[in-house]
Amino acid sequence: MIRTLLIANRGEIAVRIARAARELGVRSVAVYSEPDRLAPHVLEADEAHLLGPAPSSESYLRVDRILEVAARSGADAVHPGYGFLAERAHFARAVTDAGLVFVGPAAATIQAMGDKTEARRHMQTAGVPIVPGLVDPVADPFAALDAALAIGYPVLLKAAAGGGGKGMRVVADPSELPHAFEAARREAQAAFGDASIYLERYLPRPRHVEIQVLGDAHGHILHLGERECSIQRRHQKLVEEAPSVVLTPSERDAMGAAAVQAARAVGYVGAGTVEFLYQDGEFFFLEMNTRLQVEHPVTELVTGVDIVAWQLRIASGESLLLRQEEVRLDGHAIECRLTSEDPWHGFLPSTGTIAHLRVPTGPGVRWDGGIEEGFQVSLHYDPLLGKLIVHAPDREAAIARMARALDELVVEGVETSAPFHRRLMDEPDFRAGRFDIRYVEEHPALFMEPTDEDALRAVAVSAALLEDERRQRHRTQRLGDSAGPGLPAWRKAGWSWQPR
Repeated sequence: MIRTLLIANRGEIAVRIARAARELGVRSVAVYSEPDRLAPHVLEADEAHLLGPAPSSESYLRVDRILEVAARSGADAVHPGYGFLAERAHFARAVTDAGLVFVGPAAATIQAMGDKTEARRHMQTAGVPIVPGLVDPVADPFAALDAALAIGYPVLLKAAAGGGGKGMRVVADPSELPHAFEAARREAQAAFGDASIYLERYLPRPRHVEIQVLGDAHGHILHLGERECSIQRRHQKLVEEAPSVVLTPSERDAMGAAAVQAARAVGYVGAGTVEFLYQDGEFFFLEMNTRLQVEHPVTELVTGVDIVAWQLRIASGESLLLRQEEVRLDGHAIECRLTSEDPWHGFLPSTGTIAHLRVPTGPGVRWDGGIEEGFQVSLHYDPLLGKLIVHAPDREAAIARMARALDELVVEGVETSAPFHRRLMDEPDFRAGRFDIRYVEEHPALFMEPTDEDALRAVAVSAALLEDERRQRHRTQRLGDSAGPGLPAWRKAGWSWQPR
């Protein structure tokens, strides 16, 4: 087993990894930038080291400094989390060249699946269905026009090195293509340092469904069912759930088998996700994420498999104990991504200090958070504050549980996406499972500012929650007074406790 794990990330995922490591008896090492000095992930780890100033280019993206910390702390493995360096082949290679274990697939696998056109070639060779289109980039608008004519309009221009909606344009008419091609190239170059663009058929109303896979170094690969990720805005996921509301058992088996086939084609080791577009009973390979996904908790809740723990076990050389026929999906899980964005004003980023935080509890409720009271939210990093996840016997019960949990959640000091999520839970089409990747843009009422009646109801709920907290604090103070003058407050820091 890995003895000391350096977590090359921040926020809620670094907290999640540190907790999984502790349960396995693995010592954790956090890294942080100057504004993250007292962030939850720093306090959760057994040891923490400063990387540099706030900009990620001077801290969390500094491979040399991360490897220096690994050497100083005696780490024998590095977990990249997601984002930052997680899907950078050069980072995986640098870690292994330094004699450390990289918790993830080999650098060659990351490189093969990170280039979208190369990934499509691999999948085509492996017999995995891909969206009709090119497997090589096009050099100029004239070549793009020829390719689009062969594929058939509408077409989708995509960055070969991309993801997250960057470097993408939908083109419905040949007259639009030259301008869209140049715009996509500029955006791809700025986002990924690679302006390569390829074309594929545009599917107008697909659902975004992905399959979680696990593979060990002994050739065993299995899947853990699917996640529905169609509730997204500008190709950024907002809500995920497991299982999908539309897949039949036979479709699930077929998509799962294709995902395993895709992973086997590139010799995949570790936890990864194969993403598909699903429309009219057909599914097509979209891409493979060679890392842990933000939405992994919904799969953990319906399968009972600790994906992060298995990442560490696989990286330590263990064989998967689970076999495909033993994977069972139990109930339904939903995850809402809580971000520091204002849904009533175009999801503009919000900054400030977390003045008050009340996290919901109760049966089937999980909070994976990277904030606490006093935490400073800045523009330097991803706006993800935490993830609220629920599990229930069926989808209807899961939606009701999420609505209750969102009513209990209180975050003061910054605007968050929570009001959007709460309104979504009541939206008839969402509750009925009638949605695809265009759902959010076709339901503008989800982003309309609350009416006076809505605002009054929210104020009343907040007042009741605050009054309940006031009464609880009063009772605690009275107990403290009876024990003596002022009991000290304490904060957990790694394995020790320090005065607050």
